[in-house]
Amino acid sequence: MKLSTRLKVTFAAISVLPMVLFAIAFFIICKVMVYLERLENVTSVTSTMPKGLFWTLWITIFVILLLIATVVTRWIGRSVFSPISDLKIGMQQIAEGNFEYVLDADEAPTGEIAELYKNYEDMRLKLKESADEAIQNEAKNRELITNISHDLKTPITAIKGYVEGIMDGVADTPEKMDKYIKTVYNKANDMDRLINELTIYSRIDANRIPYTFLRLNVKDYFNDCIEEIGLDLESKNIELNYENLVPEETRIIADPEQLKRVINNIVSNSVKYMDKEKPKGIINFSVIDEPDDIRVEIEDNGRGIPAKDLPNIFERFFRSDSSRNSAKGGSGIGLSIVKKIVEDHGGYIWATSKEGEGTCMHFVIRKYEENANE
Repeated sequence: MKLSTRLKVTFAAISVLPMVLFAIAFFIICKVMVYLERLENVTSVTSTMPKGLFWTLWITIFVILLLIATVVTRWIGRSVFSPISDLKIGMQQIAEGNFEYVLDADEAPTGEIAELYKNYEDMRLKLKESADEAIQNEAKNRELITNISHDLKTPITAIKGYVEGIMDGVADTPEKMDKYIKTVYNKANDMDRLINELTIYSRIDANRIPYTFLRLNVKDYFNDCIEEIGLDLESKNIELNYENLVPEETRIIADPEQLKRVINNIVSNSVKYMDKEKPKGIINFSVIDEPDDIRVEIEDNGRGIPAKDLPNIFERFFRSDSSRNSAKGGSGIGLSIVKKIVEDHGGYIWATSKEGEGTCMHFVIRKYEENANE
């Protein structure tokens, strides 16, 4: 039964039902009195009753009850029916996707209805926030597709050009052939990196990055990483300085592949935004011993990051002004992947930078401590 119908029934019950019961009771009393008069053979008491007293009394009581019913019904209507009608309109607006319809809890009646208003507002604000976030993510996803398409097109164009050069005999010396093949290889690696970023990004979005955590010797692990990175940087004429200051026995719990992804992404960023006006690119890689952690610092002498952009560089899809103006803008998800992986290892990451001088990425991972009972 609808609330409005319930109110009408309530009004009728308050105003009419008492009168019906009163009339029935009065009729029964009169019958009883007549019977007693006949039984006792006395003068009728009812005959002395003024004519029309019954009807006057009945009408008076009816009017009083009608007024009471009207006041009570209006009070119920205002305190319950009107607020619920507003809530119904609000819910319809939300169902239609309009999250701007506001119910002011201060104007609602006190008690449970006011709580309903507050709950509606909390729900509306959360849904509005989710909808706004979904719109932003959709826009960022479109931007991501655009960036990836652009970044994939660049190496594909280069690969086609160099392969055509080889096919046409332009690379007519061993030196040229070696240069062309290396360029094709590097561009293919760039494409592979972009595709891997997309794969990891999709897993981050679903919170499903696969990890295989192992005990790693810090010196051995980073020495191997540097050996691999060094070969690539040497081919790009970038100087790599490496120091590992941790004790020989220091170990960490980490996924070797995912930690390597962190290092490669940071180094790739350093290479990408290296200052071409400087005589030589330099990357300093340090592993530093701390009481409970190891700290890795990867510093370059690149263009640096503007101070206003520095707090946002680990946000998904963020690209600094300098990267937007660069042909190598990137997807904008590389550092967000780095941050996610480091945090999943129980560590944290931050950056320091100075425009024109370079950037240093710092990340910390907790040491593994052998349990004395083991």
